[in-house]
Amino acid sequence: MRKRKNPFPGVTRVTDRHGKVRWRYRRKTHSCYLHGDYGSVEFRKAYENAVAGIANEKKLRAEPGTMNWLCEQYLMSIKYGNLADSSKKVLRGELDWLMKAVGGLPFKSFEKRHIEAVMKRKEGPAAANKVKKNCSRLFNFAIDEGFGLEINPARRAVKRKENSLGFYTWSDEDIAVFRRKHSSGTKPRLALELALNTGAARQDLVRLGWGNVKNSTISYARGKTTVATTLPILPDLQKELDLVSRDQFLFLTHSGGRAYKAESYGNWFKARTVEAGLNIPSANSHGLRKAGATRLAEHGATEWEIASYLAHSDTSQAAEYVVTANRAKMAASGMAKLSSTEN
Repeated sequence: MRKRKNPFPGVTRVTDRHGKVRWRYRRKTHSCYLHGDYGSVEFRKAYENAVAGIANEKKLRAEPGTMNWLCEQYLMSIKYGNLADSSKKVLRGELDWLMKAVGGLPFKSFEKRHIEAVMKRKEGPAAANKVKKNCSRLFNFAIDEGFGLEINPARRAVKRKENSLGFYTWSDEDIAVFRRKHSSGTKPRLALELALNTGAARQDLVRLGWGNVKNSTISYARGKTTVATTLPILPDLQKELDLVSRDQFLFLTHSGGRAYKAESYGNWFKARTVEAGLNIPSANSHGLRKAGATRLAEHGATEWEIASYLAHSDTSQAAEYVVTANRAKMAASGMAKLSSTEN
């Protein structure tokens, strides 16, 4: 009897250390587990990606077992492929930095102290914590794919303390100053009202246009998470939109009508804040998004209402705004009681 030809060359059936049956693809220095049931659509896609990875290996120079090699394996994986394009771009830049910093070192030799040493090379707690997060991502990937790693050393590295709400949040006075400088009908004023009233991140702001407006609402899907939201158009924003030609496809464009890239738009808007006298290093468009969420929390919005404004899929960050707003209200209420007692 003729032996049946393997329809997926390089794939073998293995049992991992937990006794679970898995399918593994091996060719030369490339090795990875294939997710999904054998022969399923998910399995075939994983197999095709693995085969493509082998074809790309001729272009790669990383020595197997190094952090460079682990990064390259991750960048060819389905986990990376499933990320949004904007997330890929940011993560790729961060991994490039990591490869330059420690790429030639064997990833299996890393310990907690080594991760913390790499974290110290970054300025600021947020950047240092990003190193820890990315290292943890890579080591978890190595464990899942059976690259000979049993424990993730980055999980034990001490995280730096940082502001849970992140970048500078615009105050009501900041907004008033900007509005006084950039009057109604100008592009900077439109940009401010769009960011403040929609909560859109800059990569989403530059894609908003009349196609997103319907029946006094504005809708969009966040590029980073694909979460969709629909918001009512409030008077401050409606006033500016009424001054925009219906023939203008996008609301915010270069002078020649060309669409902005997120980075160039961010630089342009930052320059407008400086013009307004808001010479605060982190007073950017993202701070308006946070200002909108803060306003909602201070006016009693629920966590899910704030999450909808931010186009988030859960309420973890929205909860922080609610807690902060409630803490301020309770402090004011408590001080008022103290004042009345003293009188």
